[in-house]
Amino acid sequence: MGIPEIGVCSWSLKVTSVPELRRLMKDVGAAVTQVALGDPNHATWKEGPGIVKALRASHLEISATMIGYPGEDYATPETIRRTGGFGDPATRKERLEMFRRAVDMTAELGVKVLASHAGFIPEPGHPDRGSFLDCLYEAAEAAARKGITFALETGQEAAELLRRTLDELALESLKVNFDPANMILYDMGDPIHAVEILGPDIAHVHVMDALAPKAPGTWGEEVPLGQGEVGMSEFLEALAAIDYSGPLVVEREVGDQAARVEDIRGGIQLLRKLITGA
Repeated sequence: MGIPEIGVCSWSLKVTSVPELRRLMKDVGAAVTQVALGDPNHATWKEGPGIVKALRASHLEISATMIGYPGEDYATPETIRRTGGFGDPATRKERLEMFRRAVDMTAELGVKVLASHAGFIPEPGHPDRGSFLDCLYEAAEAAARKGITFALETGQEAAELLRRTLDELALESLKVNFDPANMILYDMGDPIHAVEILGPDIAHVHVMDALAPKAPGTWGEEVPLGQGEVGMSEFLEALAAIDYSGPLVVEREVGDQAARVEDIRGGIQLLRKLITGA
């Protein structure tokens, strides 16, 4: 691996405006950012409908965009299983419309990757698998028409199931936003092995760390980079082995703004040290 660009997720900084994003990116030493386009869990922008214009005027380097949906409930693994992404057939039509708007915004920004949790992918043989995959196909085709890659964020299913789903759909516009900590938080397997399984389709990478759940059906614990079970050196080596050359975008979803900024700054410093050996 060469020296990749290191960035930060806009929502991890808990920012509410583009000037604040610019300031805190400089504070933590981030070269790029993944931008949440606006949803209750991730972003409410003071710029409102003018957010695309404001981001374009800022000249920030945006590695990808992100979209979540109203009604997603992350209180427990079970609540997000019921409410996440395209999982609930009753919300798919509305969420597909939101997704299409996000595709349009991403294209207006000149960004090529839009990431999102698809929801828990049904296993082969599940009666809802066919309609779920039809929904994913529709979303990925909408992205393709605007030259956008739809990157599925990892974690809500095992890597083997995601691999099978990608192979079954066989769409160039459907790829992976790889998050190693999510694999641990959702108790969905070894993230290093998951890189090997999903490698050819990893289009964007989050860098986050976590400890495994202490009991079935509960969350694991998100921790600062280097303090969890991902194994940051091994993770970077695994990415190098698949010739990943995209950005490494730090995500932090725990703590107030000041604590997050401190943890993200330390995480970016750790990544630079591991990459350069300095």
